Amino acid sequence: MDDTATYLRAMMSLIARQTFPPEKLAEIVSNVGNAKTFETYNLFDGTRTQTEVAKLIGSDQGLLSRTVKRWFDEGVLVRTNDGSTVKPVHLYPIPDRIVILAKKKLKEPPDGGRRDSPEA
Repeated sequence: MDDTATYLRAMMSLIARQTFPPEKLAEIVSNVGNAKTFETYNLFDGTRTQTEVAKLIGSDQGLLSRTVKRWFDEGVLVRTNDGSTVKPVHLYPIPDRIVILAKKKLKEPPDGGRRDSPEA
């Protein structure tokens, strides 16, 4: 990536963070806080096509296509052309702290670890 592209990416990220703070971006990307969806979104850094991302995550191309369309419609993903190839680019990656929190919530029991009967 040349300097101009780097500066433009930095400016886009700065403006995007003001428009969509990390928590709001995460909510738009996955309203249920799904860590795998956050990780998928983060793969769209402009170096991969949608097909390449689908293969990386082992996802159905149709499902990913619908998700990517929703992200385009919401304005949190943009299209870039690398010659004749479209490579989607996220506004900025979902921060690790949000992805880690989503993974922790996935591991917690639905009742918050409460037991129905006290231990003897």
